[in-house]
Amino acid sequence: MLELKALLLTQGMHGMVSQVEGLARALGLTYKHQSIKLKHLWSFLPPKLTPISENLVKEKFVCDSKVIISCGRKSVIPSIAFKKRLGKEIFTIHVQDPKVSLKHFDLVISPEHDNVKGDNVLTTKGAIHYLTKKEIKDNSNYLDIKKEKRKLVAFIIGGPNKYYNYNDLAIQQLFTKIKTLFTPDKYKIIIVPSYRTPEKIIKNAYDTFNFNHLVIKSVDKKAYLSALSLADISVVTCDSTSMISEAAITGKPVYIAMMKSNKNNARFKKFYSLLTNLGITRELKDNIEEWSYESLNEVNRIAPIIKTKMKTNGII
Repeated sequence: MLELKALLLTQGMHGMVSQVEGLARALGLTYKHQSIKLKHLWSFLPPKLTPISENLVKEKFVCDSKVIISCGRKSVIPSIAFKKRLGKEIFTIHVQDPKVSLKHFDLVISPEHDNVKGDNVLTTKGAIHYLTKKEIKDNSNYLDIKKEKRKLVAFIIGGPNKYYNYNDLAIQQLFTKIKTLFTPDKYKIIIVPSYRTPEKIIKNAYDTFNFNHLVIKSVDKKAYLSALSLADISVVTCDSTSMISEAAITGKPVYIAMMKSNKNNARFKKFYSLLTNLGITRELKDNIEEWSYESLNEVNRIAPIIKTKMKTNGII
């Protein structure tokens, strides 16, 4: 008997987990995570060239849920395979562009900068995620930072991907720019690494900033939430649309720290422009300003729309 809960399918990356978990929470569903690994040959092929079969997954698992929320290339095939077998008994949602026919899913949730269009597509401004204002506020005091005259800056660092390689020169230039702009007489910087931040860069950050500022030396979600709560300004590296979108829930200034890309980053540029035009972000340049905007919380906006569709399909 299938239960009204969500089965979350991802490759286990933090950005993907944040998106599917955030959607499940917004829908008021209990959930369980299932990390997807495909068998050797199939893990290298795009979904459109891969057979639809539950047998392609390395570790077999049971679908005991009425709702499947998937994200990432490798989760596409098992989601479609379950839908093929169970039909209207389940409701499938894929987050991001699945790179296959959209008709395989009941709904596709895609950020506007991906330019995915279809009758069953809901677009969002930026990435959906699992952070909430309440959770950020509840963790405010996790970092024991006493109030002082200096303004607080959360400097959130991502990590290398196929667009941004985080070479030594790029990091040196970025850290120098941050130190020059946010001088210790006016600002205290909280440096927060992510799951993708290499140890070498965390050490470099500690050596660069520790004397006058605070460097979080390990991945710590509570420290991340506390920094977002306490900071007057957030600076997020350009490689992570997820973390930029997460910072946008605060309603406080979000600067994007740009680095040179090593391949065509048109999607990223469209994302930056979208959030800048909404008055949420600005590129980190040579001066610091403060501004406000309406908090960006797309997952709460789309949740009622999804529930209506689920009711129409007889799932709830």
